Amino acid sequence: MTWKKETLITLLVIAAAWQTAATFFSPVLFPSLRQIGVEFGAILTDRASLVSAAATSLRILGGMAGAFVAGGLLGMLMGRVGWIERYVHPALTFNQGIPALSWVVFAIIWFKTNELRIWFIIVMTTLPAFAFQIYDSWRAMSKDLLEMSLSFRPGKWDLFRTLIWPSVLPGIFTAWKVNLGNVARVVVVAELVGATSGVGYELLEQQQQFDMAGAMAWTLVLVVFVIVAQKIVSLCEDACLRYRPASERSA
Repeated sequence: MTWKKETLITLLVIAAAWQTAATFFSPVLFPSLRQIGVEFGAILTDRASLVSAAATSLRILGGMAGAFVAGGLLGMLMGRVGWIERYVHPALTFNQGIPALSWVVFAIIWFKTNELRIWFIIVMTTLPAFAFQIYDSWRAMSKDLLEMSLSFRPGKWDLFRTLIWPSVLPGIFTAWKVNLGNVARVVVVAELVGATSGVGYELLEQQQQFDMAGAMAWTLVLVVFVIVAQKIVSLCEDACLRYRPASERSA
């Protein structure tokens, strides 16, 4: 049985369980799959709804891009400079213990514009994962291979291109795939406070109307975006890491 078949079976079981619950409970609590499908289709055919969904997608990508640049630099500096690792590593660990809701409160107090608040929240919640993943990839680099490379007296760019970058690239892809799932939950929380568009804003609207079908439909919009984005990252990973066995690339 292939992974695709297993995924299909899992989805069918979840759908069957939901439809069974919809049979015995009020539609306010468990709307039928048909109701959810109608709401989902309405989102895909409504221009304003698509703009709202696109706003969330752009916020996710923009925030993760900022976290990737900052986290990547910190990760490589921690791996290269001992004193930076000793000071920055505890700070990033401390950051990981701060709840996303706390960053929402801080952002509201510190910044005036909603877009800057949301961007800041996403960056602060995803930066440690990028930094630690790249740092761990740097530390896992073969010391024997590094010493052999240095014996040829390569330039800094040649050393980075031929050894360092290939060593940290798998960790970068892993961090992107992991963070895409995490940031999807964070951005909804961020958009619940002050945003006038986005999936989080739309979910708040559905909650105020007690529209469970609409809430599920908007949740599916975000889930679909994450699945598609992770698939794109996986395809890029397969293309860049062709030298690795397929089982390692998909792990």
